[in-house]
Amino acid sequence: MTNAPVSTSSKVSVFDPADLGPLRLPNRLVMAPLTRNRATAEGVPTPLMATYYAQRATAGLIIAEASTPNAVGQTYPNITAIHRPDHVAGWRAVTDAVRAAGGRMFLQLQHGGRVGHPDTSGLVPVAPSPVALPETLHTPTGKQQAPVPREMSLQDVADHVADFASAARRAIEAGFEGVEVHSANGHLLHQFLSRNTNRRTDEYGGPVGNRVRFVAEVVRAVAAEIGPERVGLRVSPGNTVNSIEEGDTEEIYPALVAALADSRFGRIAYLHVGYADPDQPVFQRIRKEWPGTLIANPVLPKDRIPEDGGLAASERLLAAGADLIALGRPFLANPDLAHRLRTGAPVNQVRDAYMMYVGGATGYTDYPVLATGG
Repeated sequence: MTNAPVSTSSKVSVFDPADLGPLRLPNRLVMAPLTRNRATAEGVPTPLMATYYAQRATAGLIIAEASTPNAVGQTYPNITAIHRPDHVAGWRAVTDAVRAAGGRMFLQLQHGGRVGHPDTSGLVPVAPSPVALPETLHTPTGKQQAPVPREMSLQDVADHVADFASAARRAIEAGFEGVEVHSANGHLLHQFLSRNTNRRTDEYGGPVGNRVRFVAEVVRAVAAEIGPERVGLRVSPGNTVNSIEEGDTEEIYPALVAALADSRFGRIAYLHVGYADPDQPVFQRIRKEWPGTLIANPVLPKDRIPEDGGLAASERLLAAGADLIALGRPFLANPDLAHRLRTGAPVNQVRDAYMMYVGGATGYTDYPVLATGG
């Protein structure tokens, strides 16, 4: 199935419906993946998470938080996974609740690579090269210095490609409409793209064409497993989180787009650009060269949600060619965000103390909604 991009006219509104592969989205607002560490220690989604996502079902699409495709990919405590039957069962309760509320969900598949610790996963992290994250990590036993990861062998690479494909199949079994492969924010796939974390001399390292190979192989394997119309990919060009230094951003992403747009492999559902700036040449080139649907995540102030909830920034990206808009913190703090943006109602601000590790309902499922919101 091909997936033609929706209209990119400057008159397009975030409230207009859109098609995404076989899905008809009621609006162009996407809830971006937000890891909030409310799973069990074994990575099983909890009933509280079902409540949280169902509250936000009026988003055109929800991309559920990053879930690991295998045990060694775990980044932090109490994050979700999708490599065991109990993970599938836990996520099924979430997708059932969202579907009952009228929503649609993709699941993000994320492997931490060097962003991991044996105290959390029980395993030494793996990465394209044995280059340690020069930061501390949150673990069940407190902050720990990140260890030197084990360099992935060619067999490891092949096994991880297969693990992503198996995780995608489990996600469909769990009731998701599709999956988003995570190649951003300094995690495993992004580590393969970046020169400071990929020092390999084989076919997965060195020139840009080699460094995009692993990402392309993962996406193609996932697409072959569940259908390209059920697959998205997230990237964050130039993002330096987790001490990533790409080195040649302007070359990486056109090469990756070309590999993904190869008609021999089928058109995936979308490409999702994190921290998108419509004035940046790399965003403009991605939009020009990517033939399918483009989701853009606008850059919003770090210390507060704008009074308009991010609407102006979203409309600016639509005018620059984005088809759908992904918002994170605005959806976290405003379960009824679509209604608030449509009516111009004030938005809730995020309670930062409860964003990540504390667990529980506070700052998670207790944000107020408007009486007429939905």
